[in-house]
Amino acid sequence: MSTRAFHHGNLRQELLDRAEAMLRKRGIEALSLRELAREAGVSHGAPRSHFPDKAALLDALAARGYERLADRAEGLAHADLTPRERLLALGRAHLDFALRDAALADLMYAAKAAGPSPIVEPGVHRLYAASSTIVSTSLESLRGEPVDPLRTTLLMSSMTQGIASLIGSGRIPAELGEVLVSDAVDLFESGQLPS
Repeated sequence: MSTRAFHHGNLRQELLDRAEAMLRKRGIEALSLRELAREAGVSHGAPRSHFPDKAALLDALAARGYERLADRAEGLAHADLTPRERLLALGRAHLDFALRDAALADLMYAAKAAGPSPIVEPGVHRLYAASSTIVSTSLESLRGEPVDPLRTTLLMSSMTQGIASLIGSGRIPAELGEVLVSDAVDLFESGQLPS
């Protein structure tokens, strides 16, 4: 049995990489610490030093997803874009992420019985802060009036997640996604959606 990952000190990272690949291919139910250990070539107990149980592994994957999406949103917050372009880019980034990494997005947004995990919260807060800044400053600039950052950010996020869900379930064609994101921005900009 190989212990390459363990000796290099990157077992946690390797397990997360393998778990993410497994999540994409086979879904949440197929994730198993024992299977990940076998694939990584370590003892079946080795992953438990990083993830005491499957819930901890799922939380770490969700945290990874939020951090990835937060990185994209933070990049957009500082990009040289018009307010409208920034809103569209944020909507497209959410939509693209949810479609490209559907299983990970589903895991991120799945309800947890005990509430959000402390390991997930930093990424959630980073994503909300960047998204809120983009949505509120862009809309205030476009509409010339203050908006409620929480309300507008949650509404924008809900709309893009809903569009992604409809595409992912085959209810609407994927090419309609960008059109609907643009329509949502139009509604926000015109003041037809509450803010």
